[in-house]
Amino acid sequence: MTRFADHAAHVREGVLRTMATPARYLTVKAFCDLMGISRRTFQEWRAKQTAPKCLKLPNGELRISIAEYDRWVSRLEEAA
Repeated sequence: MTRFADHAAHVREGVLRTMATPARYLTVKAFCDLMGISRRTFQEWRAKQTAPKCLKLPNGELRISIAEYDRWVSRLEEAA
C-alpha cells in the first residue's frame, strides 16, 4: 500500500468507529472528512465525474458504499 492508502484506511477506520452502527455506506460528510476536502470540492468532483459513484436515496441524499470508496481509492493509486 502507498502512504496515501495507509492514511486513507486509517482515517476510514476512525470514521467508521465513530458511527453508531457498522455502516456499508458513507454520507457525503463522512466521505469529505475521510478525504480532508470540502463539500464544494466533492460537488466539483461529481460535476467532473471524478468522484466515486454515489447512491441517491429517495430523499435526495447521497451515499457512497464502502466498497466503491475502496475501489475509487485503488484507482487513484494506480493513476499516480
